[in-house]
Amino acid sequence: MIPQFKVFMPDSVDKPLLEVIHSGFIGQGKKVNEFEKKLGDYFGNSNVLTLNSGTSGLHLALRLSNVGAGDEVITTAMTCTATNMPIISSGAKIVWADVDPVTGLISPESIEEKITQKTKAIVIVHFGGIPCEISKISKIAKARGIKVIEDGAHAFGSEYNGEKIGCHSDFVMFSLQAIKHITTVDGGLLLCKSKSDYQRGKLLRWYGIDRETKAKGFRCEDDIPEYGYKYHMNDVCAVIGIEQLKYVDEIVSKHIDNKDYYDKQLENIKGVRLIPSEIKRGSSSWLYTLHIEKRDFFMDWMSNKGIQVSRVHERNDKHSAFSEYKSELPFLDIFNATQVSIPVGWWLEDNERKYIVDSIKEFSESCL
Repeated sequence: MIPQFKVFMPDSVDKPLLEVIHSGFIGQGKKVNEFEKKLGDYFGNSNVLTLNSGTSGLHLALRLSNVGAGDEVITTAMTCTATNMPIISSGAKIVWADVDPVTGLISPESIEEKITQKTKAIVIVHFGGIPCEISKISKIAKARGIKVIEDGAHAFGSEYNGEKIGCHSDFVMFSLQAIKHITTVDGGLLLCKSKSDYQRGKLLRWYGIDRETKAKGFRCEDDIPEYGYKYHMNDVCAVIGIEQLKYVDEIVSKHIDNKDYYDKQLENIKGVRLIPSEIKRGSSSWLYTLHIEKRDFFMDWMSNKGIQVSRVHERNDKHSAFSEYKSELPFLDIFNATQVSIPVGWWLEDNERKYIVDSIKEFSESCL
């Protein structure tokens, strides 16, 4: 079976990982600090918080945005549930915005329609690595004093207007979960635009405790001004991330090369609709999503061919956990009816991606 996802773990991790494991210190320490410094250089934004998951990063961003009971957060249903569970945890009400029917990205026009006096934040998702229309959304939000939180779980290495995703909005979360472009086994990042949010976030990720100012005596006697969480990263995960970061440009480049190959080879096939290449400009191509007639039959066809394909995420508004936030989303209905993602990752050999293309063409000729 050609997998849709695969863990990248270089042999170069082994030596530094063992050194940390046997160092006598495996908590949040020097390796976390080193990883954050390197990430700051990579993104061009030094306000980097390493965390134990991307979900923690979104919850922390909502807290830093002072989102709470009685507030509303506009978001997309076309994402992993991890995007939207933290909104429920914060006590706020979810308001679904519709999406672009081709890309599945949240619609700026729908966002603007859903804003009320209670709107406190907007969460946008760079689905598959394709950047949302950040400039339009930021303009809408800024005019009303609303925070923008980017879910960049799919978008490590993506660029928007010539800059890495991670520099544009109030908060940007990245996932470092096992199958992402870069992994720390599990983990996440939160990048903050403002230094004050970053400084507050450093406290909140570790119970609200200031770990940088040296106490005169027993640290836990120092006052804790507001409650926090156990959201920090440890040195074991960080040392894996440091090694992974050395390869991330190569990984992303391979994903993009495979995306470009598909764009050329899958043009003008009956029953298949591609997301236009100009829209995908800047994408790190964590997914390669296309639209195809008889989608569910196609998925079975590809499985029988030994190729793993999937819808990746179920739209969140279909889950019982989100039942109280029902809304009409006609363009999401259109997108979700035919969308499917095929393998696009760094592990694909040339003969495998050709086989994938040939299988899609055979399906079109035989079944559509």
